[in-house]
Amino acid sequence: MARIRLGVIGAGSWAITSHLPNFAAHGDVEFVAVSRHGTEELKRVRRDFGFAVASEDYRDVLAQSPDLVLVSSPSGLHHEHAKAALQAGAHVLLEKPVTIEPAAAWDLVQIAKQVDRHVVVAFGWNYRPMVRLAKQIMGNPGIGRIEALSIVMASPTRELLSGTGSYPDADPLTLPESATWVDRRLSGGGYGQAQLSHALGMALWLSHERVDGAFALMSAPSGAPVELHDAVAMRLSGGGIGTMSGGSSWTGAGGNKHQLCISMIGSEGQFRIDVEREDLWLFRSDGVEIHPALSHPAGLYDCVGPVDAILDLARGRDIPNESPIELGARTVEALDLIYRSAASGVYEERESK
Repeated sequence: MARIRLGVIGAGSWAITSHLPNFAAHGDVEFVAVSRHGTEELKRVRRDFGFAVASEDYRDVLAQSPDLVLVSSPSGLHHEHAKAALQAGAHVLLEKPVTIEPAAAWDLVQIAKQVDRHVVVAFGWNYRPMVRLAKQIMGNPGIGRIEALSIVMASPTRELLSGTGSYPDADPLTLPESATWVDRRLSGGGYGQAQLSHALGMALWLSHERVDGAFALMSAPSGAPVELHDAVAMRLSGGGIGTMSGGSSWTGAGGNKHQLCISMIGSEGQFRIDVEREDLWLFRSDGVEIHPALSHPAGLYDCVGPVDAILDLARGRDIPNESPIELGARTVEALDLIYRSAASGVYEERESK
């Protein structure tokens, strides 16, 4: 069996907690090279996962000619790192949000096409069976043209985005670097970038929509360095409208389970997916109703699916990419509108429609 040579750019807390163990579960993955800042942390990652090469310079990773590169560096560095990996001939698993600027995200879409390499974005929910089923029934029988969309989300990220703590399940020996989340040059913002990127990654995937314009309000209570809460009104490319609200709850609330409910009303019916309550429902005006019985852990978040997908694509298997780079770019477009509107205080429109 041919080995898949893995390179890693950005081995922070989430990569160590989730991505690298998920790669290690595959017997054909060879841990070739890793890059991150911090000498001692780099030594530990190299030792724990058996990387042959470890360096604080990401170019040393690409010099090893990996087949596949995990880009899990801060969002502000994603374009540089993912572009270099693609141009070096590697497939890429890219953390979300894929970039901060829309032009940079669409540039990665074009580069991936030019070099004929796969990019999978780390939208873990899109690979859960519950969400795959949602995607299937939204395709057939569907609910027609989307007229109204609603997204409501809450996540245990209050301490993380306040710069006072971590997040559930973080690697205890490699806690997240605060700047990755609260330095706007690296993160692009707060809750919107950190968590609503997930919600948009699911909603835009299920609806096939783009966000054409947005008006947004943000709140940073208690002097938080980035926003903890977002409220957004949106206009969709298909003519519909939408709302989105989200905020940082306290670690420990609700057993650290994410609240995320996406509802849509279409010209032929309506749809709802609620990962917290593990509920999926579609109803059509012709009387067709789909309401499967689901239970825990159907809606639980994990990021196993993106790892499995990029590995299968790197092996040459014809499998669906449930989180392509094009979806990542549509998500960045929406986030850019939201942050522009919050800064300007007016409704902002996408430049090219």
